[in-house]
Amino acid sequence: MDSNKGSKLRQEYISRINIVQDYIEKNINKVFSLEEISSVSGFSKYHFHRVFTSIVNETLYNYINRLKLEKSASYLLHAPDKTITQIALDFGFTDSAMFARSFKKHYGISATEYRKIYSNSNKTKSKIRKAKIALPLYNDVNITNKGRRNEMEIKCKVDIVDIKEMTVVYLRHVGTYAEFGAKFQDMISRLIAWGFAQGVMIEGETKLLTIYHDNPEITQDDKRRTSVCISVPKETKASGEFGNMVISGGKYAIGHFVIDNDMAAEQHAGAWEYLYGQWLPQSGYQPGDGPNFEIYLNDPSTHPEKKHFIDIYLPIKPL
Repeated sequence: MDSNKGSKLRQEYISRINIVQDYIEKNINKVFSLEEISSVSGFSKYHFHRVFTSIVNETLYNYINRLKLEKSASYLLHAPDKTITQIALDFGFTDSAMFARSFKKHYGISATEYRKIYSNSNKTKSKIRKAKIALPLYNDVNITNKGRRNEMEIKCKVDIVDIKEMTVVYLRHVGTYAEFGAKFQDMISRLIAWGFAQGVMIEGETKLLTIYHDNPEITQDDKRRTSVCISVPKETKASGEFGNMVISGGKYAIGHFVIDNDMAAEQHAGAWEYLYGQWLPQSGYQPGDGPNFEIYLNDPSTHPEKKHFIDIYLPIKPL
């Protein structure tokens, strides 16, 4: 088979699996059937499971169960008013006993223990490491460098805004943030080239952004999904390795950050840590449903000091 044709066919497979992943994430509280999911993919139910596993390197059941558990773990951290049983039912577990077994099998500790660990800030780090639950990189960076964190606070401004839904076209990466970082510029270049070829790049309107689908406190680093996106007109259709997605409108906290090029990694991590670790607990809000994303406001290569201007969007709801 011609290599170009083979590559295009694989891109079509990846595109269909991306659509399935988006559907599952949007409807994560449901109990899914194989018929329903295979119908979304466009593959026969008799072949879909094998196709999904070959692309994602994880069975459909494990993938759905892991996402439900990760979303549940996030609620254990950020929704203290909800009981464990309520959280289990919210994410489609038929009863609390099933949830309890699944949670402990996945994390090695019970949901109750997990919630208690995070309620004791002095012991969180060591206990989480013993339980083999990854803390986000930005915590490690800023715990050892409070000066940079304080500098980030001075530079930061946070607005609370109701935004409209936004249609985007994306390229997706699954893997560690380090791997994503190495591919980031290439993904941007391919995405922008596609946008110009399709005539959907609108000067002064098109936004360039990255969506972080998973919570780095919870999801294993090699399974984190990250999508580089451009905003597009609502009617825009993508295909192959490029996918369509709609970012829901609603209330967001928007942190405005200016990042120095020679400290980009540390300050970028510090921006996220500040928004979650300092602003959010004092804001009267808690994280809302939906993924976080960041919008890039400039091309740092054209700035005289190579500075990065970034807005971080965090969906929120009242505490």
